[in-house]
Amino acid sequence: MTYRHIVLFRVHDDVDGDRVTEAINRLRSLGVLAGIHSWRVELSLDVRKGRVIIEDGAFINPEAFEAFREDPRHAEVAAMMSKFSDWWIGDIAE
Repeated sequence: MTYRHIVLFRVHDDVDGDRVTEAINRLRSLGVLAGIHSWRVELSLDVRKGRVIIEDGAFINPEAFEAFREDPRHAEVAAMMSKFSDWWIGDIAE
């Protein structure tokens, strides 16, 4: 069973483009962590509701996802994202 983790980060309107690029790069850097089957981070093409960064990851199992959540690198990026975005999470088993 694959565990899919999808996050939509709605970037606050006053955040400049360089910071968004940095955020995307930092989120992408998490794709090397153990237990990740696939990892993709992109800026949404649809900007009608503002800038949204999409994180779409699949983990080999729920335990790998829990290890990811507890990894200090993930915690560091999550803390950074909390300063200039709001987010919604969807986790599903496939």
